[in-house]
Amino acid sequence: MYKPSDDDLKFMRYALRVASIADKYFGEVPVGSIAVKEGKIIAAGLNRPITSKDPTAHAEITAIRRAAHREGAYRIPNVDLYVTLEPCTMCIGAIIHARIRRLFYSAPDPKVGVISTGVYQVIEKGLNHKLEIFGGLLADESSSMLKDFFFRRRKFR
Repeated sequence: MYKPSDDDLKFMRYALRVASIADKYFGEVPVGSIAVKEGKIIAAGLNRPITSKDPTAHAEITAIRRAAHREGAYRIPNVDLYVTLEPCTMCIGAIIHARIRRLFYSAPDPKVGVISTGVYQVIEKGLNHKLEIFGGLLADESSSMLKDFFFRRRKFR
């Protein structure tokens, strides 16, 4: 079983702070993502599909775009991605194509998460790129943030 390092927890806490910005300033579902290379944060992304009117503006996609731009390459194999919610199929596709080295996610997403639904296990078999995946880092904190967001949304409708 995977035991997260202090750095892994530090990076996921940072991703949670980024997620809170999506909610606090944009009213978006609080999902945050950061890209890390050699122990340093090189990019961050937050969920903004509604306010940007862009269905691809998920936190992971934004962080990957910024990291690739910073690195000057469309493949970023020495980068780890920390995300506060288990990625969807669109995001895992981008993660795979970017050749992200390791994926760390916080809260599971039983409805559309690629690991929880079994989607990744199906597509993984045909891949040359072997992505390391670690789930559950600070899952309670992320789940609580998401539940609070949706509770407030339902309460004020």
